[in-house]
Amino acid sequence: MVKKPMEIVLYGRKNCKLCDDVEQNIRALGELYPLNLQIVDIEKDPKLHETYMLVIPAVAIDGEVVLRSVSHVVTLAELDQELQRRTAK
Repeated sequence: MVKKPMEIVLYGRKNCKLCDDVEQNIRALGELYPLNLQIVDIEKDPKLHETYMLVIPAVAIDGEVVLRSVSHVVTLAELDQELQRRTAK
């Protein structure tokens, strides 16, 4: 049975090196896990900007924000661990 792809949203903004790094990590993990990636520029929506400006890059999976860059940037290992957990269900 083929699992439905996970819907991943990366909240960030243009010219954000950390956001670009997290995007690359998600794309690399896309080789291992079924996923669809959407990039959302928080600068285009005042509400999103207010919500995420201090925690980007932030990652939502299937509608749930699961990783925020608060004390450190979201790592490849954290992303992999979360995706493993979700595919094990």
